Amino acid sequence: MTLLALIGANALFLLYGWLLSAIIASYLSGKKGYGERIGLACGLLLSFVAVLIWLVAPSKPTSDWGRRKAARRAGSAG
Repeated sequence: MTLLALIGANALFLLYGWLLSAIIASYLSGKKGYGERIGLACGLLLSFVAVLIWLVAPSKPTSDWGRRKAARRAGSAG
């Protein structure tokens, strides 16, 4: 019975990790201008890999991420 309890605790932690990665991927895709739904779907299907994908995905110029990046470039150039 103790083994079953340990497996259940590990499964709960893995579930939390899976949900947290989906939340982070959704947030990143929303900030990069692609919408939160695509990030959520990617996060639910690809789990931890989705966060890495959205960290390296290019942002759209009209997104929050893109405007901040452009402002930073303009500030350092002048």
